[in-house]
Amino acid sequence: MGKIIAIANQKGGVGKTTTSINLSAALAAKGKKVLVIDTDPQGNTTSGFGVEKNELENTIYELMLSECSIRECILSDVIPGVSVIPSNVNLAAAEIELIGVDRKEYILKREVEWIKDSYDYIMIDCPPSLNMLTINSMTTADSVLVPIQCEYYALEGLSQLIHTINLVKERLNPDLDMEGVVFTMYDSRTNLSMQVVENVKSHLSQRVFKTLIPRNIRLAEAPSYGMPINMYDGKSAGAEAYMLLADEIIGRKDD
Repeated sequence: MGKIIAIANQKGGVGKTTTSINLSAALAAKGKKVLVIDTDPQGNTTSGFGVEKNELENTIYELMLSECSIRECILSDVIPGVSVIPSNVNLAAAEIELIGVDRKEYILKREVEWIKDSYDYIMIDCPPSLNMLTINSMTTADSVLVPIQCEYYALEGLSQLIHTINLVKERLNPDLDMEGVVFTMYDSRTNLSMQVVENVKSHLSQRVFKTLIPRNIRLAEAPSYGMPINMYDGKSAGAEAYMLLADEIIGRKDD
């Protein structure tokens, strides 16, 4: 049975999409079958896999509005081992169109039930806000992975996010766990990065991944070529870091 991980942080620019793309690709490179669900109207995860997001007939928007089945909106093997449920700007209207819909927090969960046994991992890239799409992602997921940027304001908003995760667990999805925190944009040359890591570790009872995702120019370039980092430059520090993170994730599932 597949493990479903929501990648969430209501702050933008923390490496959420980068992690969704590259962790999924790294898991696939290790022989896992992965589905990535893009629930962000910006559709950056979709285009990060080289998909032309504005020319799609069926996306998660159509799925949420029951205009297509989940199998009809899966793009199979966009890279070897990774399939995608794409997103585009149309999704921004979903929140309004779902007003008054009964049990709308569970739409995605009901759909994913049909296909979850076909994958080892289902990764959900959440939008950078705590809205209905994020709530749907968390009711669907087994756990939440939180990317945190190594910067001064890292802890800001984290307590709010953890509060939201706990609320969802209490009211909507009692099986939801905190997968853990992963540090992104780590710069070993600066004291600040190290201080942030130590600071967050001391404040968090949650699990923190050992792997630190570095600031890496190749990692920043890869999306513009529509490729995950392990295909764009498999020897880069960014590619190696996501491979190590994939090992940690696999290790946890096997625990």
